[in-house]
Amino acid sequence: MSEDVRFEIDGHLAVITLNRPNKLNAVTPAMADAIVAAVEECNRSDTIRCVIVTGSGKAFCAGSDIAELDSYETPWQFRNRPDYCDAIRHLLKPSIAAVNGYAFGGGLETALSCDIRIAAETAQFAAPEIKLGWIGGGGVAAFLAHSIGPSNAAMMIMTGDPIPAGQAHAWGLISEITAPDRLLDRAKEIGTTIASRAPIAAETAKLNLRAAFTMPLEKAIEYERDLQTICFATADAAEGRAAFKEKRQPVFRRK
Repeated sequence: MSEDVRFEIDGHLAVITLNRPNKLNAVTPAMADAIVAAVEECNRSDTIRCVIVTGSGKAFCAGSDIAELDSYETPWQFRNRPDYCDAIRHLLKPSIAAVNGYAFGGGLETALSCDIRIAAETAQFAAPEIKLGWIGGGGVAAFLAHSIGPSNAAMMIMTGDPIPAGQAHAWGLISEITAPDRLLDRAKEIGTTIASRAPIAAETAKLNLRAAFTMPLEKAIEYERDLQTICFATADAAEGRAAFKEKRQPVFRRK
């Protein structure tokens, strides 16, 4: 782990905090490695059931540290670097972005890589790479087009200008807006609710939602039915049915 990335476990919740506030949490290669390591720990754990990603200070994440980009010897080395957005996208557990401030460039892509996004009233979102001569590479076009529609996505990507939290909410980029001092608590409330559900079902729901965007309709439905069958065969599903019959709360064990 890097001191610029905090990784904390609170019961069934893990919190990854980008902790370089003096640089708006811009991600260095060392921070990217730490995020990859945190994701690997979350994926290995049978205890962690939901992951929250947030930032410290007035930024969620301002993207990659531009001062570090010239350290790559070739564009191909840059292309194949360990990518923090890829890491977040490869989380097996449900994820929540708690966007506390600026989510720019790779920070926007990090938020988009999470399953659920909530934001403080002070948050802003932007894809500003075009102002520097390039475009994003962490899935920004695909994620934005799916979440806010092609015209709004084009507006963000082609102008590079930021939008405030209210606009992001109206466009469907985020699910909720909270007061800044309530943001992490609200993320933990949502995470605790998810963690109380059957963990294997939550993980397969994540796969199912991704398939809805990447597969043709009939194939997506067929895949959904396969995932449902896998869940139905688990001990947790048997526990859920037993708890329903016995009129009690189920105790899920990720089995």
